[in-house]
Amino acid sequence: MDHGMSDCKALLAQTCPIRARILEVISTLPWDGLNVRHQVPGLSLYRLVEPAGPFSSVYEPSLSLIIKGRKFVEVGDEAMVYDESAFFLTAVGMPMKGQIRTATVDEPYVAATLRLNLDTMRRLIVDHNLQPADITNRDRGVAVGVATPELFDAFLRLISLTNSPDDLPFMAAHIQAEIFYRLLTGDQGARLRRFVLSGTNSNRVAKAVAWVKDNYTAQLRIDDLADLAGMGISTLHHQFRAMTGMSPLQFQKHLRLHHARELMLAGSIDVATAALTVGYESPTQFSREYRRMFGHPPLRDMKGIMSTDIAIRAGSVA
Repeated sequence: MDHGMSDCKALLAQTCPIRARILEVISTLPWDGLNVRHQVPGLSLYRLVEPAGPFSSVYEPSLSLIIKGRKFVEVGDEAMVYDESAFFLTAVGMPMKGQIRTATVDEPYVAATLRLNLDTMRRLIVDHNLQPADITNRDRGVAVGVATPELFDAFLRLISLTNSPDDLPFMAAHIQAEIFYRLLTGDQGARLRRFVLSGTNSNRVAKAVAWVKDNYTAQLRIDDLADLAGMGISTLHHQFRAMTGMSPLQFQKHLRLHHARELMLAGSIDVATAALTVGYESPTQFSREYRRMFGHPPLRDMKGIMSTDIAIRAGSVA
């Protein structure tokens, strides 16, 4: 995070009353041990009362805000930590690892995730003339930014709509647009605008990332991917790694292994079938790469996960 220790403490003090009010509203909603149920579209709420993870998931473009607690995240070879003073922004769908190391009944971990609506964000950029800044050499597809009182206040009003169902259809869209506007004009706004707008390097690489994500079982031809992005192969490699922390082939491997894990957790297929389903020709190679990523062979990993609490089995926690 860019702000110093004193700024962080001041920010936490400013947002403390708003976060307390959010916790109060969330405490009145149904909870299944992990997810807090509500009717606000695009919004997910989580509450954990014990440590969880490490867990792996493919994150969709979204904004995550911690109401109470701290989360550790690994994206490629980069480790990040964020808490109530920061938000976590995912501009493109990417595989990540996360961990909640501290959570109790008295001091639960509570967080919210809002799915990004790129069409709405493009309209905001055009309507308010929010142009992207100069392209940087390193445009990672995730970022940690400052969680301002205004951002928490908007989330409070959005979450509170669950108690005003008649207002929800109209107000939810307007409050979400306000949140997107604050993101686009905030400390990570220039980066986000580059991803949202077409014609920029970030957007072209994001198109390549999206293709791999949607076609992770297919054979990956780097020259075809470079043509899709409209750039040379070496440039694609450089920009792709800058955005995801991985090469295209590493990114595809992460996606395959994450999705295979999800399929096996669902309990419907065995290891060999999962390997073939996600694009591996050799179950042996699959098991070897699975162990490198998750620390255990598939069967042992499944037994360990299924013996844990629902929070640890969760695919994605904000």
